[in-house]
Order: sequence, then C-alpha cells, then structure tokens
Amino acid sequence: MKYFKKLIGNRIYLAPKGTTEEEIDKFTEWMNDFQVTDYIGRTNQITTYNGEKEYLENMINDDNSRNFNIIEIGTDKLIGTVGLEHFKWIERSAVLGIFIGDNDFRSKGYGTEAIKIILEYGFKYLNLHSIRLNLLSINERAHKCYLKCGFKDTGVSREQIFLNGKYYDKLHMDILENEFEGDYIKNKNV
Repeated sequence: MKYFKKLIGNRIYLAPKGTTEEEIDKFTEWMNDFQVTDYIGRTNQITTYNGEKEYLENMINDDNSRNFNIIEIGTDKLIGTVGLEHFKWIERSAVLGIFIGDNDFRSKGYGTEAIKIILEYGFKYLNLHSIRLNLLSINERAHKCYLKCGFKDTGVSREQIFLNGKYYDKLHMDILENEFEGDYIKNKNV
C-alpha cells in the first residue's frame, strides 16, 4: 500500500487518512477488537465494512479535523491512527485521539512518538493553544504515555463510562502550547 508521508518522525510517519480497501479492512478489524475499542469507547457499536467505510469517508471530508494513519517507516505498515478533532478556532483548541491498532506495536513507544509529532503539528503549524483529551481511568498505559508527552491531569468525571457491566471514571487532560517542547517532525524545511 502506498501512503503519502505528511509528517515524518524517527520510526513512523503520519499519512493523511484515506478510504482504500486495505484501510477500511484494517480499521473494521480493529473496531471489532475489544483490545482497541474498550479504550476508545466504541465497544458497544457494531462495525461493519460499509459502516467503517462511511465513517472514514466522513472523517476525511471533515474540515474540522486532521486525522492521520500511523505508518511504520521501512515497512510502510499501517499500525494505528492519530488525529486532532473538534477544533475551536477562537479558543485555538482541539481534542487529541489516538490508538495503536496493531498489537505488535503496542507498549513500544510508537504511540508516544505519534503524539509528539501531532502535538508539534498542532502547536507549530495549526497555531493551537490547547490540546485536550479524555480517557478511561483504568487505561494506565495511556495515562503514563500522555504524562510522558507533557499532558497534565485537569479533572475527573466520576463514573461516566459504562463498560463490561461496570462504571469507570473519565479522566480529563490537556497540554498548552508553552508546555510543549521538542522537535519531532523530521521532514520540515524551517
């Protein structure tokens, strides 16, 4: 599969999301995997090929989001997705979303690298001031990753998420442009 290298890092690059058969197949597979969906709030949904195709088509045509595939450099393997959505241009804010769908690439720093690249893009190219996110309180791996990337805990919505017969807290985090440090995009000119 050929992907277009928009933002290049050390081990991955971020390519604009598309609607090829391969992408639809892979995302349909991941959206039916509890290891992915339990943490992104889509376990209760039934995801079909046609439904995921429509979802991806709507996503890539949404001017209020910037969504990318996470691709491993060298193999050009699709391993996940990262994006900024729900822009509020007056406040200069957006919401981060990410998951590593391929189990072989989890807990190996690929998500951290993707987040740092998208944060640099958001702050230095989209002129954002604040990037926020929400996560399930039992997702300790993601929480540690977000903290490592510079996010701060900003609050808790108690028992907001119903999953597998139990209620869980929803954690809120954000990072401000002056808290972000780093130079992670390798293919920029200036």
